[in-house]
Amino acid sequence: MSDKIFGQSRDTALIFLVAAVVFTLSLWPMLRLASEIIAPNGQFSDSALRSALSSTSTWVATRNSLITGFGGTFAAVILGSAVALLVSLTNIRGRGVFVLMFVVPLLIAPQVTALAWLQLFGPASPFLKMIGMAPELGSRNPLYSTTGIIVLLGIQYAPLVFLIVRAGLRKLPRELVEAALSSGASKWRVTRTIIVPLMTPSVIGASALAFVSCVGNFGIPAFLGIPANVLVLPTLIYQKLAGGGPSVLSEVAVLSLLIGVIAMAGILCQDYMARRRDYRIASTSLPAAPFELGSWRLIVEIACWLLIAVVLVLPMFGLLLTALVPAFGIPLSWQTATLDNLKFVMLDHAGARRALVNSFTLSLAAAGFAVLVAVPLGYLITWRSRWWTRLLNLAAELPYALPGVVLSIAALLMFLKPLPVVGLHLYNTIWIILYAYLARFLVLALRPTITGLHQIDRALEEAAQVAGAGLMTRLRTIVFPLVAPATLAGGVLIFMTAFSELTVSALLWSSGSETLGVVIFSFEQGGDSPYASAVSVLVVLITFLLMLVTNMFARYLPDGVLPWRD
Repeated sequence: MSDKIFGQSRDTALIFLVAAVVFTLSLWPMLRLASEIIAPNGQFSDSALRSALSSTSTWVATRNSLITGFGGTFAAVILGSAVALLVSLTNIRGRGVFVLMFVVPLLIAPQVTALAWLQLFGPASPFLKMIGMAPELGSRNPLYSTTGIIVLLGIQYAPLVFLIVRAGLRKLPRELVEAALSSGASKWRVTRTIIVPLMTPSVIGASALAFVSCVGNFGIPAFLGIPANVLVLPTLIYQKLAGGGPSVLSEVAVLSLLIGVIAMAGILCQDYMARRRDYRIASTSLPAAPFELGSWRLIVEIACWLLIAVVLVLPMFGLLLTALVPAFGIPLSWQTATLDNLKFVMLDHAGARRALVNSFTLSLAAAGFAVLVAVPLGYLITWRSRWWTRLLNLAAELPYALPGVVLSIAALLMFLKPLPVVGLHLYNTIWIILYAYLARFLVLALRPTITGLHQIDRALEEAAQVAGAGLMTRLRTIVFPLVAPATLAGGVLIFMTAFSELTVSALLWSSGSETLGVVIFSFEQGGDSPYASAVSVLVVLITFLLMLVTNMFARYLPDGVLPWRD
């Protein structure tokens, strides 16, 4: 009897521990952010609110955020939806490789994407010099503009829209399409009148996520907007913190809340639009058979690979060429090509070496922590569904759903002073970045874990429960081994995402705690584009190799865990 009571108490303790972790990572920072805006220094005051909202720069940055947010979302939705329809509905060849290549930009850090495009089109572009099309030295890079930001945001998040819309297309009922075709409707008419309307919820949901991502993006507006004096809210917050330090935390807290309000407005708008019509399908069946392209297939396939060349191959090639030139502006040839830039950032530059170690350690720690927490948390959400488990799920999603800038400011406010009782000081240390990573990326391991648990028969776990095995024992011996492939794949996604992250670490880093994203940004801001390109090339190679290695084990994973897997 005592063993049973002890086992129940351990189960209860585990549940409370998981709930406490979620609260610490999700709700506590948001509450601290809200308290700073309402009552900074423990006393109610609207001075920070008035200071932030009365500033002209705030509303200029807000306008720019809305313009780039809506523009980037529109571009991403058009490109991502068109590619999703093409890949899902037609019989093009090489679909798996094409999907892998199209999704790569989503997993490459935005600042790397921005740098690659800058090196491709700038007046000192080695690629343009090679083909004799480089503009005059000193001329303005066309990407330094609002339009440039919108275009790159669209390219960055088109794969996100593609993945969501494609998931919806996979559930398209075969009988509806075949009935329309057998009635004499053309493929174009079937697509326009049946398929596209049924995909409206997926497109709306993808638009909301793309909008939140565009509004919260720091890397692309920082690289393209700051030189052109086009400030958005994340870059405005960065400049205020860089110039004012902790004294402006209350004001930037208001700005981060403004970003959160804009993002949540986009999500609520998506929810309202989705509820205006009933898009439910009465039955489900196998996916519709692909449309035969006939003589158009080769032309469509060439167009698809030209798209990959434009959005991925050429920018990465331009980045590689810049990493090989001895100095910015020098034409690249067999005589001038050098590996000195790669050698410098890997072996000689202390900050770059330290950033590589920091990013590797932080990413690995965040991935390992998420794997450990995702299994019991996913178990509670999936197999112990209660009202409070749904709240746990929403709370875990919150740090990733909101722009990263919001979480960064909340973390700064939380750890500006030493932690009570223990007196631990996290401000201006690498540990504050680790905390932000743990909070922001937990959901990337939780989602595939939940997907895996939904596809597993619970009979074995229930049998162990009837036999008297406690929750901890069942999680360790049954649940984790069954769901481990999906959870570990989520851990790999976290590592790839966090490895070159910039949005969070740009506001939290200090001397000695630089990350690769910060080093790339610092090199570019200092005019050392070849060094920035060299670090970026290493980041892209590591990311792509991880994708390929993970893809080798895809057959052991549940469907939908790897976003690039066909």
